[in-house]
Amino acid sequence: MEIIPEGKHFRLVHESELPEILVTLERYLPESLKFHQTIKTYLNDRIWDFHFYVAKDWPEKPIILHFPGCTLTPHNNIYQTFGIFCPSAQIEHVDLMRTEDVLIDWQKPLYLNFTHIAIMNRLDDFYSKIGLMERLSGDIYVCNKLNTELELEPLTDDAEMRPLTLDNVQGIHDLYPANEIECVKLFDILVRVLPGLGIFRKDNNELCAWMVHSYYGAMFSMQTRPDYRRMGYGIRLAKYLTQLVIERGYTPFVVIRPQNDASRNLYTKLGYEKAFETCRVRMTPDCYEDSTVGTISNTSYAKFPPLPQGECVVVSDVSRSSRSKHLPGESQTVDEGIEDMLAEKCDISNEEARERKTTTDEGIGGEGEDK
Repeated sequence: MEIIPEGKHFRLVHESELPEILVTLERYLPESLKFHQTIKTYLNDRIWDFHFYVAKDWPEKPIILHFPGCTLTPHNNIYQTFGIFCPSAQIEHVDLMRTEDVLIDWQKPLYLNFTHIAIMNRLDDFYSKIGLMERLSGDIYVCNKLNTELELEPLTDDAEMRPLTLDNVQGIHDLYPANEIECVKLFDILVRVLPGLGIFRKDNNELCAWMVHSYYGAMFSMQTRPDYRRMGYGIRLAKYLTQLVIERGYTPFVVIRPQNDASRNLYTKLGYEKAFETCRVRMTPDCYEDSTVGTISNTSYAKFPPLPQGECVVVSDVSRSSRSKHLPGESQTVDEGIEDMLAEKCDISNEEARERKTTTDEGIGGEGEDK
């Protein structure tokens, strides 16, 4: 689609400017970490074709956007998903978004990938008057120093850890619960370009667990097949991939749900520490919902990135009728939901879905049972 060179308050960044923007973002670490690492990965490896926009008064107004926010977007409209960074100490600059009507159509559903909680709260100050913000909360955990003294039990004789190959791409994407928001082409590029590790059975070469470095610098999507849990695969993958990410000059980080004690325990053993709160948001304007009654759960909306991790339009216990009647300011928090999504996709019960869950999405549903 045609790339917009200039918005009302923002301008498209030329690639030659990105190294200097990286230096500016370093002033705001760790809050700027996700955005900083995304640009760094973009410059180093060009995993995906992102478009960065800064405020026209940058760096005096240090707010920056990138489109798209993930690799699959509704109707190939990259401007319906985006990322945003603004330091919390200067959070008032987020108010530029209120009247940014060139880059962003506030009358359409929008999707924001994991973003600092202060930014989301500031957006909610005005968006709650026009629509619903559904949130999936998480905590950013950062590894500034890997715990190299942590000793792990050796793998059993029938298993081995080795780099992922292109032969694994389709299977990884099929297992990935958020494959509606990240295309298989992305995984092909990730395996080709960035570090990725898997644990395989020696007898039949079955992939038991895997983890890769993401296009925005994080530890991305650890998955363990149900039959191979509680074997220490998760922490082994996380430890060795953390080391590889550090060696490549990145700062490893993960997103962990606040209630996920097991995942938090896994990563804190490795030296990860909580940096700040974040959330992923799906935004639905009231005018859109009112004008599409009866179609929001099918083709007009189904391709829009869902919350939390899968093609599941109803992502919380809020019914369609209550959603359409919510009062201004009543942003709904999305809780868990991954089991319901899997049950819907696989036509299994919620209890069965809990047994078959195979995820982390950027660490948000960590396989913490792997001690």
